[in-house]
This record gives sequence, C-alpha cells and structure tokens, in this order.
Amino acid sequence: MDQKLRKIVLAALYTSLCCVATMIIQIPSPMTGYVNLGDCIVLISAWQLGPVYGALVSGVGSALADLLTGYTHYVPGTFVIKALMAVIACGVFSALSKSKMKNVDLKRTLSGLAAEIWMVIGYFLYSCLLLGKGLAASASIPGNLVQGAIGLVVAIVLIRLLEKALPNFKD
Repeated sequence: MDQKLRKIVLAALYTSLCCVATMIIQIPSPMTGYVNLGDCIVLISAWQLGPVYGALVSGVGSALADLLTGYTHYVPGTFVIKALMAVIACGVFSALSKSKMKNVDLKRTLSGLAAEIWMVIGYFLYSCLLLGKGLAASASIPGNLVQGAIGLVVAIVLIRLLEKALPNFKD
C-alpha cells in the first residue's frame, strides 16, 4: 500500500478511536470533568504518524468527543491542546531518536511525559484564562495528571502489543 494512503487510512482510524476512547471510557473526576483513555491514542498516533497527521488525529478526535458529550465549551481548547500534545510527543521522540538513546520505551516515556505535562498546563491555562475560572481552574490539575499518567502507561503497553502482534505496524 502506498505510504501516503496508509497514513490517511490510519489517521482516519485513529481519529475515530481517539473520539471513542474519550467518549466511552469516562471516569468522572471529583473535581471537574472526567478521566478518559483518549490520550493513549493521541500518543500512539503521534509516534506512528508524525506531527502533522498526529496533530490532526488528536485535535479532531478529541474535540469531536467533547462536542458529542456536551463539553462544547472545551472544543476549541481541546483541539489546540491535543494537537500540540501530538506535536510535542513526536518532536521529543524524534529529538531523542537522533541522540544516542537506544531504548525505545524510554524515548516514548519521555516524549509522552512532555506531551502530558503540556496537556495539564494547557487545560489549566484554557480554564483559567479563556473560560474565566481563574485560579479555581487548578482543581482540574489532579484529574489531568491522573489522565496523563494512565494515557501514557496504556499507550506504551498498547503500542508494544501492537508491534508484536502486527509485523507491519512499525512501517
């Protein structure tokens, strides 16, 4: 299959998976919103598809989930925050790949950690400044930290399983 066509097909698949993983698995947060598994698809799409397709997958899939679940006030912020998460994950992974670091899991962990830190900061700033919550927006930080940690761990486990089960997954 042509590489560009393969990326387009995977991007469409990951966009729908990102939306579904965000919508279906929702653990209500006692502070605000909910914890979901969408971040694992954000990270996997970034690592596999690169910054452009990864950003589109992440932004569109996550924002669509917010739109469909009634969190419409988060749609613009989610689009930007999740798209930048993918760009950060891909950029850090790429930079680490150019270094002498050989351990792929460590590169994924560090790049995912950078992306998840951005997610926590991004949602805090969006809620604080654009939604007008002020410092009360800090109540979302613990839930976002948990979501980021779960998303990162699940992404690393899932991508390793997919690479073992599907010989052409890395290509």
